[in-house]
Formats: sequence, structure tokens, C-alpha cells
Amino acid sequence: MAAKTQPALIAVLKGLRWAALAVVGAIMLFLLAAWIGSSIPRNPDWRESTSGVEIMVETNGVHTAIVMPLVNRHKDWREDFPASDLQTPGRPYTHLSISWGEREVFLNTPQWTDLRLVTAFNALTGGEGLLHAAHYVRPAQGPDNRSMRISEEEYRQLVRRIEMQVRPDALRVVHPGYADYDVFYDAPGTYHIANSCNQWTSDTLAAAGIRTGLWTPFAGGVMKWVPR
Repeated sequence: MAAKTQPALIAVLKGLRWAALAVVGAIMLFLLAAWIGSSIPRNPDWRESTSGVEIMVETNGVHTAIVMPLVNRHKDWREDFPASDLQTPGRPYTHLSISWGEREVFLNTPQWTDLRLVTAFNALTGGEGLLHAAHYVRPAQGPDNRSMRISEEEYRQLVRRIEMQVRPDALRVVHPGYADYDVFYDAPGTYHIANSCNQWTSDTLAAAGIRTGLWTPFAGGVMKWVPR
């Protein structure tokens, strides 16, 4: 019996080893593909404008968002994302931060330490989209909140792209945010490994003619194209 058990155990261990190597190899290939994809520029000839509208791209190291003036002559975002949806609507808000992500990850992980493996797996294989809108009062620039100046036409294109994600009032569903100045909205789109929150940021910037990476599943792939 022992003689038969030993070869079987060896076979199982070999199988586990090859499975582990396959997982590690897949992760390494994904990381390499992400680095290559984020290094291929879209709109490579874009240059920062000397006039126009100042926007920001912010990150918390994992997730990215686009920060825009709450109101200017091109767009009043209060019509799409009213402060009345917030817990503290009366503050003198000046800017709006917009991002897109997976519903369950957004709603059930206020801290990244709250992220469960099953939630992450379900998100990567296909999840519902959700917009995150945060209202700011004079946000400061910094390494994780970088500004760029884009032309007025680029800003109009940026606005049109984001407006496509805003559902009409009759279909609008509002979800509480993480703090008293942010909120979530149901949004179109399916989240998966090739269409992540950071890819949404890149796609939105690219649609406005702004230089960014081709495939940016990680925040760093977005931020490396934003002037420091």
C-alpha cells in the first residue's frame, strides 16, 4: 500500500507545482502586457494647452479619477450631479471628481482591506458599472493630484464623453458614498479585466484627444502620462 501511495503523492505534488507555476506565469504575463499596453500612447502628438480649462487626474494608488471645475461656461455639472444628493450639500464646492468602477467593489469596499477575493474575482470576470462623484472645495495639487490644461474644444469633448455615462433622471439610482461629500450612481458599462476603472479614465481622456496609454489596468499606467 505504501509503495502505491508514494508515486500517487509525488504525482499530486508535481501537479500542484505545475499549477502554481502556471498561475505565477499568467500573473507575470498580465503584468508585462499591462506595462506594454500602458506604454503605447494614444494621441501621441497631444501637447498641454497654454490656455483653456485646467483639469486634474487624481489617484489613491489603485484607482484614478478625473477632476473638473464644477461650473464654467462650458458645463454646469450641478445639473447632472446635484449637491442635494450629498449628505452636506451646503458647502462651497468648486470641483467635481468623476470615476467609474465595478458596483460591488465600489459599494462594499470602503477600504481596500475590505476587498474580498470573491468580490475581486467577480469584478474581473464581469460586473455592473457605477459612477463615483465626489465634490471638492478648491482641491490642492500634489503628486497624486496632478493638473493639466486642455483646450476648450478638448474640454467640450471630455464633457460629452462623461455625459454619455449619466443616466436620465427617471432611471437614476443614487447610492451613499464613503463620506459626506461623495455619492455613487448606476451607470452603463460592464467592468471586467480588460475594462477596468483605470481603463475608463484613459478611454475618457483619449476620447477628448488627450495623450494617454492604450491599455491601463493599473493606476500607474494612467498617471505616467499626466505631467507632473
